[in-house]
Amino acid sequence: MACSNPLRGIYLTYTIQGLILLAAALSILAGEYFLGLSATFAFLLTMTPSFMTRNLRLCLPWEINLLVAVSFYIHVMGHIGEYYVTLAPYYDKLAHLVASVTVGLIAFFLALLAEHQGDVRLTGPATALFILISTLAAGAVWEIYEFVVDQVFGTNLQLGNTDTMWDLVVDLVGGVIVAAFAAIVLARGEEHRFIRSFAEPSSGAEPPDIVGDPIDPARSR
Repeated sequence: MACSNPLRGIYLTYTIQGLILLAAALSILAGEYFLGLSATFAFLLTMTPSFMTRNLRLCLPWEINLLVAVSFYIHVMGHIGEYYVTLAPYYDKLAHLVASVTVGLIAFFLALLAEHQGDVRLTGPATALFILISTLAAGAVWEIYEFVVDQVFGTNLQLGNTDTMWDLVVDLVGGVIVAAFAAIVLARGEEHRFIRSFAEPSSGAEPPDIVGDPIDPARSR
């Protein structure tokens, strides 16, 4: 399925993904195998949205793909560039804010998509609540991941209860930002334009058996 995403957005995402791969390669060459493996895994995660939407025959907004790549790039460079230490605690909070906004937008997209396909119908408050719950849940899972990694590998990803709580607070802020954006979209009645722009392919790229011929209605069956 061909999507109408602009090439500049696609190439920008590819650039960020390439930087993650470069960071992974440089880490491995420097003997930092754990960091290199982590960066490689982060790169694979940036590919997940594209693979999933391709299998589901959907077009994910290029902005979301870009934000996913940027979120993981910020995290990777926080460790490889030691920005989590030299720019503490602000760099870590920036990483959480970008990641939470990304998760919130994905949740909003899924809510609109579910309603667009007729599976569920969410009110404005229900959509906002779904965004907030999704964002906080993702933040909690991330904190559990950091705790497990610290226990297994003896790292120091978590800096105590206060740091963890502030991380979750920032995650909540990111969720609130997206929830406010969603409320504006829904209040203006622009959700259908939003979902058409991002969940459907461009009209010129559809195969004939899907687009059909307006002169011959039988072909659209």
